[in-house]
Amino acid sequence: QVQLVESGGGLVQPGGSLRLSCAASGSIFMINTMGWYRQAPGKQRELVASITSGGSTNYADSVKGRFTISRDNAKNTVYLQMNSLKPEDTAVYYCNALLTVYGSGTRDYWGQGTQVTVSS
Repeated sequence: QVQLVESGGGLVQPGGSLRLSCAASGSIFMINTMGWYRQAPGKQRELVASITSGGSTNYADSVKGRFTISRDNAKNTVYLQMNSLKPEDTAVYYCNALLTVYGSGTRDYWGQGTQVTVSS
């Protein structure tokens, strides 16, 4: 019914950059907050960044000044530009969207995850 499809992960050297994309599709009436979470091996999933439909953003302290979240409401897509990547940024990154589906109400939806590995 609703799909969040992520792209853009991969292997990058420390100091490098990657751009993640996540497109939502399906019977979507409205998308509220969209965001990116990550989960490293042996650790809990944590919020990386989020953005409201009005464009207000929130970042984890560990990524402030390095990552930038943005969205294209016309395309139901959220992006995460990641610069100055560090080995500790290595994780599976998950897209999240709080959205309303026609006839089904509002709830969280998750993407399948995309691996980001920062290593020399």
